[in-house]
Amino acid sequence: MSYNKINLKKGITFHNINTSKFKTNLCAVFLTFPITYENATKDTLIALMLKRGSKNLKSREEITSKLAELYGAEFDSGIDKSGDNHVLKFYLESLNEEYLPKKEDLLKKSIDVLLDIVFNPNIEENKFNEEYLEQEKSNLKQIINSKIDNKTMYALNRCIEEMYEGKPYGIYKYGYVEKIEEITAQNLYEYYKELISTCKIDIFVSGSNNDVESILQDNEIIKSLEERTPNYITCGSSSNMNDEKIIQEKMDVAQGKMVLGLDLKLQNDEEKYSAQVYNTILGGSASSKLFQNVREKASLAYTVSSNYMKLKSNIFIRAGIEIENYQKALEIIKHQLKDMQNGEFSDDDMNLAKRNIIATINNIQEEQDIEISYYYGQELSDKTMTIEEYKHNIEKVTRASVISVANNLKINTIYFLRN
Repeated sequence: MSYNKINLKKGITFHNINTSKFKTNLCAVFLTFPITYENATKDTLIALMLKRGSKNLKSREEITSKLAELYGAEFDSGIDKSGDNHVLKFYLESLNEEYLPKKEDLLKKSIDVLLDIVFNPNIEENKFNEEYLEQEKSNLKQIINSKIDNKTMYALNRCIEEMYEGKPYGIYKYGYVEKIEEITAQNLYEYYKELISTCKIDIFVSGSNNDVESILQDNEIIKSLEERTPNYITCGSSSNMNDEKIIQEKMDVAQGKMVLGLDLKLQNDEEKYSAQVYNTILGGSASSKLFQNVREKASLAYTVSSNYMKLKSNIFIRAGIEIENYQKALEIIKHQLKDMQNGEFSDDDMNLAKRNIIATINNIQEEQDIEISYYYGQELSDKTMTIEEYKHNIEKVTRASVISVANNLKINTIYFLRN
């Protein structure tokens, strides 16, 4: 496997992951730009509208028919929040040409279709198709309203909203129902043009693709795109300076959902690896302190775990508990945080955490989309690191650095969803 990146134009980067491990080529386009309350809903509608058709493939049916011609290629799209950025993601997966009965330039055809969908929308009279837009507005309303269906994710999102109230990271990635009605086919297209002219564009191709750079250089859509000074955010805002802000929300739930949002003050970039090891010992595996003490020994939680959000330097502890066990569970969770500060974890805990993290790192190269996400994350942080370097940085984490992380953590918000 080899990875390299090339600036096709200012603000447009091509990432080539050349690997013979897979039977498919995976092409992806990521559009990155700052997330705002005003535009988050428009961003999601653009992602939905683009997959309804392009200038050359005017409907979802025509796209499906084209994919069938490309030996059953698969198209997918989505929207993500990466730190203070919104990211529109588009993927097209097709067979590697060596598995075809005859040479057909399938990679070139796949790239052409993907770029056509993203950059050449089906526009008439300077606006998106109004019928399609009304359908997608209705779909989006359902998506936004259904966020309460998954109570675990709802509780996490609510904790983040409280920690980052009034800041970009607190914005819900799919947008807001109250913003839907003000969006028209015309103003959405005007916004799309503005977004395309200012966003950061990253094009990824993973697979056996030695000639892909020349394919992109010769592509008419790439030629037509203007150079830009891309507008995106590398670091972003920190959370509001809350001091154990407690939020209790009532809903018709059988099980309580507790989320603790913690701020981590890192001394340097090296401590990001120590934070990963810390999080794995605390709540990142079945052998973790939270799992063993809150769930197994005290039987206070159906589920309990922690996640380290590297981009925002936060750790989130999540627990599904009986509602009457809220205070007991909170006390034991806080006790685990104190134990970590006091260095009450073993060398075996350290070694097992490192093994778990390295096993996860080894899996990066086993899935094309995960490997693309890995290199995209490096692109946003403006750091390039090989898989082997990443593993080495985990291996050299010391006990003292993990204790340092523990003592630089502070509870920002405690959110509890109850009946």
